[in-house]
Amino acid sequence: MKSVKIEGKKRSDLGKKATRQVRSEDRVPAVIYGGNETIHFSAPVMDFRTLVYTPEFQIAEISVEGKTYRTIMKDIQFDVVTDELNHIDFLELVEDRKVVATMPLKFTGQAQGVKDGGRLELKLKSLNVRTYPKHLRESIEVDITNLQLHGNIRVQEVVAENIEILNSPRIPVASVVTTRALRQADTEAAAAKAPAGKAAAAPAAAAAKPAAKK
Repeated sequence: MKSVKIEGKKRSDLGKKATRQVRSEDRVPAVIYGGNETIHFSAPVMDFRTLVYTPEFQIAEISVEGKTYRTIMKDIQFDVVTDELNHIDFLELVEDRKVVATMPLKFTGQAQGVKDGGRLELKLKSLNVRTYPKHLRESIEVDITNLQLHGNIRVQEVVAENIEILNSPRIPVASVVTTRALRQADTEAAAAKAPAGKAAAAPAAAAAKPAAKK
């Protein structure tokens, strides 16, 4: 599983003035919780980029005053005006304690419904899960090979060994829907199969209708 190493500097002053000073130095205030102690620290904003600006699920190995903490990112705050990174919360991983995390989905295979002319729609990009740290992974794979036209794969059909999925089981994860081109082709095929009498009925009825008086 991928991990990102971050060198942090412990913070003792947590006031607003001190926090503004940290941000003015292009450092991001952050916190680690969930373990034996809560650690407030800061690190250069560039150190967080490969962790924050990616859809991948990664472990953050944060070193503060010579001690390294294995963590996962739990919450991010951005400035509402500048959209700059303002604060990050990290959860320390404790081996015998389950954690709740958001894990991305990785779709594999080509849906049969797409081969038949449909369009694949991905309803969810990630799932909320609960598991022990040793079972965390970069993504949860979903095989869509047998997904048919007008079919769905729902949360309850996703298999993730040793992982409890917290999302509602009936929510669709992926679907194959009909395209406009496919609907038009079906309409044309139905018209071609229609009996000649029915096809001619409408024009004949129009011809029999008396002309309106002037």
